[in-house]
Amino acid sequence: MYYFRMKRELFLNGLPDLVILRLLAGHEMYGYEIVAKITLVSREVLNFGEGCIYPILHRMVAEGFLLQRQAMVDGRQRRYYRLSSSGRKQLAAHNRRFAEVCHAVKAIESL
Repeated sequence: MYYFRMKRELFLNGLPDLVILRLLAGHEMYGYEIVAKITLVSREVLNFGEGCIYPILHRMVAEGFLLQRQAMVDGRQRRYYRLSSSGRKQLAAHNRRFAEVCHAVKAIESL
């Protein structure tokens, strides 16, 4: 029997961005808080880890989708992230695309 194996990174392409944008739509969060919340809310189905999330956060700040501020908490420097207005537009675009993908998968399931 033949099984198609797709690399997880390719299968989940764009999903970490969508999840981060959705989390930050509610309120600002710091990096590790985002990592932990994704794992918790997804019941460990999505476990991207810091090595995945931090580069995405940095890229989204550079692209103007996120705003960041630094604060000293318990003697440690934390970076807090929140959506910018262009980040809200990006979230809307990601939501539309995700809905299209879900619709396509449902159509295939009904065959």
